[in-house]
Amino acid sequence: MRSSVLLSTGPGFTLDAVTCVDDHRDWSPTEVGSRYRMVLVRRGTFRRMADGRPAVADPTMAYLGVPGEEERFAHPAGGDVCTSLSLTPELWGTLAGEETRPARSTVYVDARLDLAHRRVLAAAREGDAGFALTESLLPLVAAALAEAATRAGTAAIADAAREAIAADHPAAGGLLSLAEFLAVSPYQLSRAFTRELGVSLTHYRNRVRVGRALDRLENGEPSLAALAADLGFADQAHLTRTIRRHVDHTPTALRRLLASRDP
Repeated sequence: MRSSVLLSTGPGFTLDAVTCVDDHRDWSPTEVGSRYRMVLVRRGTFRRMADGRPAVADPTMAYLGVPGEEERFAHPAGGDVCTSLSLTPELWGTLAGEETRPARSTVYVDARLDLAHRRVLAAAREGDAGFALTESLLPLVAAALAEAATRAGTAAIADAAREAIAADHPAAGGLLSLAEFLAVSPYQLSRAFTRELGVSLTHYRNRVRVGRALDRLENGEPSLAALAADLGFADQAHLTRTIRRHVDHTPTALRRLLASRDP
């Protein structure tokens, strides 16, 4: 079961929060896309089949959709919450240029893109669609399109590794154990991951932990020491260095940046 709540509309775009409570491993019936859109996952993990190509969507991997694309979905991990951004053909063409159909549909959401997504949602809550929301939204889409145009590689291995990391599988605690769990060599796993996402496996694991830290900070986490311990960092200083490396802000600054403000 899927439900959608309109967050905002602006010049050439619509922003929706989509909640899915499905829990099934089988693929859903085929749907045919009717809009240009970008979908970013806030919570949960699911699989998407687009024109016969499977991919895993989670908070670290968004996807792009185009009109006429055949889609199917599977939700073996339960429900999820996504942000769906629909664009008019005119706005999509302005951002994508002549290549209106991206070379690939999946987009790695690094910590900066994650923060940009959160700031778009914050701008939507403030209600200034014509300026503040549009100003925060356009760089997000442009960055996603640029990233999609440059990534290629062995998606299956990287997807399986991402699923294990997202699920906190015991094997995901180290490169050697994760490679053994996936039945590939450590070199093959490392190379596939870097080719597919453009970042190292170590960087990606830290990106997942930074995303979890952003969730906690956004919800008012009072103790950085407890946050560091819960997320497996050596200490608070290690947490601060890692977050700053990924988003160019300290945890204290992020508290202020992500704090709810009245319109």
